[in-house]
Amino acid sequence: MAQHGGADGRRAYIGSFTAAGGPGLVTARVAPDGGALTLVAAVKDVPDPSYLALAPGGGTLYAVSETAEGAVAAYRLRGERPELAGPPVPVDGSGPTHLSLYDGHVLTANYGSGSVTAVPVRPDGTLAAKPSGQLQHTGSGPHDRRQRGPHVHQVLPDPGGRWAVSVDLGTDSVRVCALDQGTPVVYREFALRPGSGPRHLAFHPDGEHAYVVNELTPTVTVCRWDPAEGALKPLAEVPLLPGAPAGDAYPSGIVVAPDGRFVWTATRGEDVLSVLAVEGDGLRLVGTVPCGGHWPRALAEHAGFLYAANERSGDVSWFALDERTGLPRYDGSVPVTAASCVVFG
Repeated sequence: MAQHGGADGRRAYIGSFTAAGGPGLVTARVAPDGGALTLVAAVKDVPDPSYLALAPGGGTLYAVSETAEGAVAAYRLRGERPELAGPPVPVDGSGPTHLSLYDGHVLTANYGSGSVTAVPVRPDGTLAAKPSGQLQHTGSGPHDRRQRGPHVHQVLPDPGGRWAVSVDLGTDSVRVCALDQGTPVVYREFALRPGSGPRHLAFHPDGEHAYVVNELTPTVTVCRWDPAEGALKPLAEVPLLPGAPAGDAYPSGIVVAPDGRFVWTATRGEDVLSVLAVEGDGLRLVGTVPCGGHWPRALAEHAGFLYAANERSGDVSWFALDERTGLPRYDGSVPVTAASCVVFG
């Protein structure tokens, strides 16, 4: 595989779509003196490992299998080649696009079936043989093609770990949940603007704000978050682009800077990364830069660098971040066919 950068203890893990020719789950070293990646290994144990999540401590990696059947798999990280830790577990839902760790379980967001599945995690980090419960979303939205039913695109814990938040593109809503004997249960549901198509949510490090990137309109919805009540209050909707897009824009990833000063998003139809400055309860668009490839599906920030997984050009690009303006500066890329996400451990 192509070689870049140096070697130290830091690793990046890249997901890809094997159905589009991707190499599966890829390991890369992160240069000790910058953000450059060196591709070192790939495993193809499960089809379409499109989204990944690391366990606390970094010894286990979890991957969805974004197929019609839908599954989740656990990997041991003993060396540069991840080792499958048991057979993939069916999630009883189709097209899982996201997963996270919450309350002793892996939760998967099943886009195709519009559901959230909970799979128990054993003390050794491996997965139970079957899910402990599932939450089926219901509802629809005004978009005649994309919102005929629920489409859960993301599920993640809030910063305090008390709640699990599911983002539903099909119903223009965010649900706040908790586990009841292993089954996700909705405590509150919050409506966003009809037709906005919420895709992913990211929390501000202050624990009191959240930002939702909308796929069907190139905007971010700024929200106030009440962690005690598990309440999300939409405050404003901010554009991601300086002008109207030429066609469908398809925003995708969203990342908040660790110091809370900036929010970065990716927009696939325009092949750009947007920079928004955090100003109290609002956001201000600073500008946009090219994503370094085509169709940026996901973003990640690590050690002062921003990374874009560019699905259709088949690469992962990295950018140095200007401390004053937050603007990314292209610094390099590595080839990964049908790249879909990148995480760091």
